Order: sequence, then structure tokens, then C-alpha cells
Amino acid sequence: MSASDLRARLPSTRGEAEAALDRLVRDNRFTISVFFPLNGAVLLVASAMGWLPDPLAFNAFLILLGTFVMRSPLIVGVLPLVTRRAALGVGALTAYAYAIEYTGVTTGWPYGWFHYGVDLGPTVAGVPIGLPVFFIPLVMNAYLLCLLLLGDRARNGAVRLGVVIAAVLAMDVVLDPGAVALGFWEYYRLADDAVLFYGVPLSNYAGWVVSATVAVVALDWSFDREALLARLDRTEFMLDDLVSFVILWGGINAWFGNWIPVAVAALFGVGLLKTDRFDSRLLRLPRRLPWRS
Repeated sequence: MSASDLRARLPSTRGEAEAALDRLVRDNRFTISVFFPLNGAVLLVASAMGWLPDPLAFNAFLILLGTFVMRSPLIVGVLPLVTRRAALGVGALTAYAYAIEYTGVTTGWPYGWFHYGVDLGPTVAGVPIGLPVFFIPLVMNAYLLCLLLLGDRARNGAVRLGVVIAAVLAMDVVLDPGAVALGFWEYYRLADDAVLFYGVPLSNYAGWVVSATVAVVALDWSFDREALLARLDRTEFMLDDLVSFVILWGGINAWFGNWIPVAVAALFGVGLLKTDRFDSRLLRLPRRLPWRS
């Protein structure tokens, strides 16, 4: 293929690029939202149990790659809605995420004293560069799911923001116990009478209320709600990242016997089913390999 032929096949406008990305995600939904989280759960558990040798155990590149692939349906789904206002809001939220994480690592506020036990990729001042990819999509997934579940009630700002903040907190009820069990991070300098939830102090959840409130308000300001709902209506894969979340962290918590987080993860799965956003055909293995069809 000549250089001119290659250039002719490449998207030449933003619209063409977005359409190409839509096709790429749509054609690979099983791989992205089922295969990757299942394999991720196996590899992370095997790493925590000492069953994998270096450099496979907790390989930072694989963790970042897997996270980005699982996030891709959400990123591609939201991409056409990114205006200057949205870019500004997400940029400000990214800055906040770095700032609050640095504050948490150095001062113990607002989450409680903790340190990373696993290499999550390059860091700046002790904060992983990939932090926004870990944090912001969690909030956006909760926001989109709640918009669908609330229906017309989402027009009420107080109801909308309150429910989404609660949903983000519930996602951390799933995430943090699994991450602590894996050794991703560890809390320390705890009082002798500190109340722990599967190794996570309650101060962490108080901190998440703060960060969830900031993040939800920022995203609510950044994106046009009606445009989001319209995009959700015509983009069946947009919440597949939440499917990955349920499979990955539900599976990890189940392995370690964290049954309350497993139950909360299952509730998110029920929410996806109720909104008709979970296609059960994603769990079916293809009858033949695509290159042999």
C-alpha cells in the first residue's frame, strides 16, 4: 500500500475519526468489556498471591494498558461531546485529582494516611501520572448510569447531584477494599480504635464524599445533559466500562471474600440491566473466529 493510499484511508475530519472509533469499539465489545476485565482480575490476583514472576507481577504497563482499553468505550462515547467548556471542566478536574492525591499522600487528608504498595506507572511527586484515567471515568460512569435510572427526576439538580455522589461513593465501596486486598495501597498511622471496612478506614469514605462532590459538580457543569442522553440513546456501548468495573472488581473482591463489596458491585450490574445497557450477548463466546468467518 502506497503512502497516498494510506492517507486516503485515514480519517480526514473529526467526525470521520469519531465514526471510525465508534466502529472499532462496537466491533470489539466482548474483548474490551469481558475479556480484558476477566484476564485483568486473574493477573492481578495471581500477582497478589505471588504466583507470577517478575516482570509480569503487577506489571505497570499492563495495568495502564488494560485500564485504558476498558475505559475506551466511555472515552469514545463521550468524545463527540467534548466542547471547549467540557475540555476546560475536565482539565480543571484533572488538576484537582492530582492536587488532592498529592495532599492525601503527603498530609493524610482527606482520605487518611496511605501509601502505594504497587507500581502504577510513572509518578510525579509520588502521584501516578495515570491517576485521571483511574478516577474521572468512575465518576462519569456513575453520572451516566444515574441519568438513565433517574429519568425525568434527573432534571432536579439537587436530586441528580445527590444520587450521583452516592453512586460514586458506592463505587469506592467496591474499589478500595479490592485494591487494599491486592496491595495497591495500604492505610497506616491508624488509631487503635479506628473503624475499618475490609482494611479501609472510614476517613477514606469521608474523603471520597468531598472528591465525589467536586467531581460530580464539575462534570455536571462541563457537559450538556440532553446531549449526553441523546448520545447514550444511540451508543449502546457507552457504559461498557461499567460492565468491566463490575466484572473486574466484583471478581477480585469475591476471591478475597469481600462479600459486601461484591454485593454492591452486583447492584451496579442490576442497574445496568434495568437501563437495558447490558447486552447479555457480550458474555457469549463467538461461534467462529472473525478472521475465519
